[in-house]
Amino acid sequence: MKTASIMHSALNMRGIMLASLCIAIALLALLPPKAAQADTAAEINRDVDIALQSLYKSTPAARKMAGIAKGVLVFPDIIKGGFIIGGQYGEGALRVGGRTTGYYRSIAASYGLQAGAQKFGYALFFMSDDDLKYLKKSDGWELGVGPTIVVMDEGMARSFSTTTAHAGIYAFFFDQEGLMAGLGIQGSKITPFHPGK
Repeated sequence: MKTASIMHSALNMRGIMLASLCIAIALLALLPPKAAQADTAAEINRDVDIALQSLYKSTPAARKMAGIAKGVLVFPDIIKGGFIIGGQYGEGALRVGGRTTGYYRSIAASYGLQAGAQKFGYALFFMSDDDLKYLKKSDGWELGVGPTIVVMDEGMARSFSTTTAHAGIYAFFFDQEGLMAGLGIQGSKITPFHPGK
């Protein structure tokens, strides 16, 4: 009886290890070649330009919002992966008046029923000076604490009007790829950094 129980436990452990290995391989396939090191400012700016063009083309409401936003924080490539314990990471830039004024990291960890890997991007549109000041004054801002964030899904984006968006922060997701269901930024910590350091 004990031998059968030990064999069953060993098989379960082997299954968990195999699943973890598959997820790690999938996550590595999504990572850009230079993911082990921070991108340079020029690389981040290039990726932000490409991401904004893609977002504005697929979501006209985002383009309208950019015209009235005080600033836009863009994370072109968030890499997310995990098996029970998960994490996500990405680098981006804050644009004010169309110019980059700072660089930020988005980092999150999670625990629970999850398995897989995915890549996606997101942009935060700051609609008031106070919300933008909150970001700049924060040495580390956890999303969900502080200014209100409205996640713009397809339905909300279609009914969006620039006359109703005068305060708060609006989040748009784009370019989702991968094996995990759902996207989330709640609990992500946004911290400033200097590329190349």
